[in-house]
Amino acid sequence: MALTAKEIEALMPDCTELLSDEPEMESSLHYTQLLILVTCLEWLWRDREDFFIGANLSIYYSRQQLKNRDFRGPDFFLVKDTEKRPRLSWVTWEEDGKYPNVIIELLSDSTAKVDKGLKKQLYQNQFRTPEYFWFSPNTLELVGWRLTDSEYKPIPASENDWYWSQELGLYLGVLEGRLRYFTVEGRLVPTPEEANLQEIKKAEIANQKAEIANQKAEAEQKRANQAKAKLEQAETKMSILAQKLRELNIDPDSL
Repeated sequence: MALTAKEIEALMPDCTELLSDEPEMESSLHYTQLLILVTCLEWLWRDREDFFIGANLSIYYSRQQLKNRDFRGPDFFLVKDTEKRPRLSWVTWEEDGKYPNVIIELLSDSTAKVDKGLKKQLYQNQFRTPEYFWFSPNTLELVGWRLTDSEYKPIPASENDWYWSQELGLYLGVLEGRLRYFTVEGRLVPTPEEANLQEIKKAEIANQKAEIANQKAEAEQKRANQAKAKLEQAETKMSILAQKLRELNIDPDSL
């Protein structure tokens, strides 16, 4: 009697130590883009512990795949509702059978055909990944697919050519030659460095406002002190005049 897929996976040894076996990325442009995708989402979800981001990491999903060394690792993938911890690779039978919720491939001359063909079919039919995007750091081509009725259907672009990701709860769009995340309100999700610069700028603006407020308070205090000094001078003069009038036997209060 043939074993079911789940029974076969149950018989597999502990593969949590399987190393990723993905080729190097094509260029520094691709590395930079991948870094942006990872760090921006990590920063945005910094208070969450229920997701895993894979970057150029192998996904192992069957014993036959291991036997044939048919490794298929997306450039970027996100698995939700899982423990956030380091992994050497993603082994589905060690992860309660979970597959990525979102996959993003960074196209290059050597991978574009596979990413648009073989991998698209794999992510659709085997992984059943709800959303798949591909982006070319060279040509800026961006396309999104959503699994609908067991088949990938194109995700329509917005008026500004952004693509809504239901799984991320974010838009994906191109800004200054880079694939970036945008909130539903249209705000750019910053890199940690950009966020730090924003905080520095906010602090500088707050300091400038505080300095202006201090200068204004000092100016008002100076005016108050000057007014007080003038009043005191006037009172002194009046007192001297009153004294002189009394010396002349004139009651100053009767004037």
